[in-house]
Amino acid sequence: MSLSEKGSDDVIEHYEKGQHVDPEVNEDPGFAKRTLRRVDSNLLPILAILYSISLIDRVNISNAYVAGMAQDLQLQIGSRYSIATLIFFVPYILFELPSNVLIRKAGAARWIGSITTLWGIVMIGMGFVKTWWELVICRALLGVLEAGFFPACTYIISTWYVRREIQKRMTGFYVLSIMISGFSSAIAGGISEMAGIADLGGWQWIFILLGLATVVAGVCAFIFVQDFPDKNKFLSAEQTKWILARIDKDRSDAEYDHWSMSKFWAYMADIHLWSFALMFGAACTTTYAFAYFLPIILVQGMGYTTLAAQLLTAPPYVFAAIFSFSLAWMSDKYMLRAPFLIFQAIIAIIGLTLTAFHTNNGVRYFGVFLGIAGGSANVPAILGYMQNNVAGYSKRAFTSAITIGGGGIGGIIASTVFRSEDAPGYRPGLWVTIGSQLIIISTTCALTVYYYFKNKAVREGRAAPIEGRPGFFHMY
Repeated sequence: MSLSEKGSDDVIEHYEKGQHVDPEVNEDPGFAKRTLRRVDSNLLPILAILYSISLIDRVNISNAYVAGMAQDLQLQIGSRYSIATLIFFVPYILFELPSNVLIRKAGAARWIGSITTLWGIVMIGMGFVKTWWELVICRALLGVLEAGFFPACTYIISTWYVRREIQKRMTGFYVLSIMISGFSSAIAGGISEMAGIADLGGWQWIFILLGLATVVAGVCAFIFVQDFPDKNKFLSAEQTKWILARIDKDRSDAEYDHWSMSKFWAYMADIHLWSFALMFGAACTTTYAFAYFLPIILVQGMGYTTLAAQLLTAPPYVFAAIFSFSLAWMSDKYMLRAPFLIFQAIIAIIGLTLTAFHTNNGVRYFGVFLGIAGGSANVPAILGYMQNNVAGYSKRAFTSAITIGGGGIGGIIASTVFRSEDAPGYRPGLWVTIGSQLIIISTTCALTVYYYFKNKAVREGRAAPIEGRPGFFHMY
């Protein structure tokens, strides 16, 4: 029900009501609001912009496909397109955990700035490939470099806020990203009209120009990306002390706990942590399916022109952003997670069913709105759910990495289930995405039961404190 249910409201500092963390920490409500506003404005927008670029770069292969790349590189033969899409996720999964360990040592700005600049260079290189296997190599390199980005973002964000604040921030970060990236097809459609300039195809210009934009963004990241709370340089000493004190009061992990092999193997054996990876993989199966195949479904499945399909891709993502943030605000307000996860999965199932089985293209397109909204809303919701129920820097870094690694597996599944021979309905792929939402619902129900009895046992003194932290209770 809540962080500690009603028994530990004292763990969460309601500064606006005059409560405080520590007598030595500034407890003025105005000071609290100013500090959080400063954290929000310095931390979230730059990460959201960079993540939108990351999303655009990893899924722009679908826009390039319909802009002439399929013919030029003969991607229609066999499973070439599926191989080119899924190869990204193999190194993406493998390198996520090492990246989350290294970011503390390298510093957030240097780490994120470096990998963003490098993958922008790879994107530019994709504009000059001559064969499909060269494209596959570039996609694998892109996976290596992007592996360190999204887990780092969720890890950094989670360390700045108390648990009741995370859902709004995680969703705000994510929906701003998907709303910006939702226009990538329209942007790509416009760029593709440059076909013939310098004897390059439209799909080549998509990679080159957007790759250049990524390089510029990477340079900006060195300047504007903020570090962890204990290493930040944009807050005053008093503000930093306030941030660290409230985090420590919320979950007793304001101080960084160093990695060890014993911790690593203990985390590996914790089935509870892997449940988040399962849920996130299921959510990403749906979001990646739409990202990689929506333009193709609109062209081959619904009969729209290439330019029309690229323009029609944007509106569902704008709707998804509004839908996701509205529900995230309610989730934080009522300190509930599971009911919103289940509701959002149901909305996605309704949308996917309409897209899969209705015969009217208008209704099928409306189903796309619901499918993207429900699927996209659960991506930050699951990340927030995970962050709310894990404590400790090293454990959060591990869980963030394996959870987002689960999303990579979802990307592999999405890359393979929408086959060209299933056009125009693509029903097997849509059935798989419907099944992924059912996994979210069933896993959420199982975790809710587990959390209820775990909280109850601790409260009644029949079990040790959760995560070894007195006052910490699971949030569901």
